[in-house]
Amino acid sequence: MDDTHGASDAADPATGARVLLVADPGLPTARARAIEGQLQQLLDEAYSPPISLEVSTAMLRLRADETLDLSQAVELSESFGDPDVVLLLTEIPRLQDGHPLIAEIFPEQNIAVISCPTLGVVTTGRRILDVMMSCTVRMKPLHDARDTSRYERWWTTWREGDGTEAHPLLLASRFLGGARTVTGMVMGNEPLRTAPRLSSALAAAAATGAFGIFYSSIWSMSMYLSTQRLVGIGVLAMLAITAWLIIGNKLWDAPKNQGLARVVLLYNLSTALTLLMIVGLLYLALVVLIFTGALIVIAPEYLSEVIGRDAEVVRYLDIAWLSAAMGIVAGALGSSFDKETDLRSLTHGQRERQRMYTEEKA
Repeated sequence: MDDTHGASDAADPATGARVLLVADPGLPTARARAIEGQLQQLLDEAYSPPISLEVSTAMLRLRADETLDLSQAVELSESFGDPDVVLLLTEIPRLQDGHPLIAEIFPEQNIAVISCPTLGVVTTGRRILDVMMSCTVRMKPLHDARDTSRYERWWTTWREGDGTEAHPLLLASRFLGGARTVTGMVMGNEPLRTAPRLSSALAAAAATGAFGIFYSSIWSMSMYLSTQRLVGIGVLAMLAITAWLIIGNKLWDAPKNQGLARVVLLYNLSTALTLLMIVGLLYLALVVLIFTGALIVIAPEYLSEVIGRDAEVVRYLDIAWLSAAMGIVAGALGSSFDKETDLRSLTHGQRERQRMYTEEKA
């Protein structure tokens, strides 16, 4: 009787589950570690014991045609004792017929490749969990008729790939999915961590912007500019300097073959947005520094005498905003001549890896 029961358990596809989660270094690994406990809980709810989850970090490699190097993935799986499910979380954005490719399942190898950037930046942890569970239950089906649609998102679609080796693909919409992918790539560049590394640019910008505190002509000019015009000057300065940094540091890439044109475009857009965000952060930092300095240095009575108006707080803010526009230009120019500030290493981490793959096909 016991032997029969044991045989029944062994045949039950939902009895026992060994899952290996492998993530790229950097943000994918950080996200994998952050959701490890939640993923373990979801596996415990879906499958019967024994259940194990292992999380590892490895540089996942893609071929020039954006397909996974399965030989590497299989070797990695074998090194962990052939688990039931292997989930590969990569930072590389992937496309299929113009649609962002969120996940791709290879049933024969029990491997699923999940592209982290395609899931965007809002509730990313929850989205990664849902995609991982959706992939898992397809590779290792549940023993009952429980509804697995709770792991699906309305903006994603599972379909079978074309060709002789068709396998399940999880796709997003072209427009919204593309926008979500670009924002995910920007987050992968980690602009909040990158901005402080441009300290030399900030120093040059602060030094130049400080002139606005001591030159009354800038005070008068800021008084006669409307709020809309001041905002426009700031926006134009940020856009111009972002373009300068991209061109000066050769950050805009041309695809080496037409098949990768859309992927390279995603990298170009993510780099432009990353730099624009960094420039915007530096600009706001300058405004705060100059505004604080102006409050300390410029006496309200003297400011009123020079501009012929009451020295309200907003007047100090106008001075800081206009001075910061001058400072951000000087800071960007200074970064171009600073050999220690390598913008390619700051914003090109993903793109340099993609270049390695595309060179194989060049």
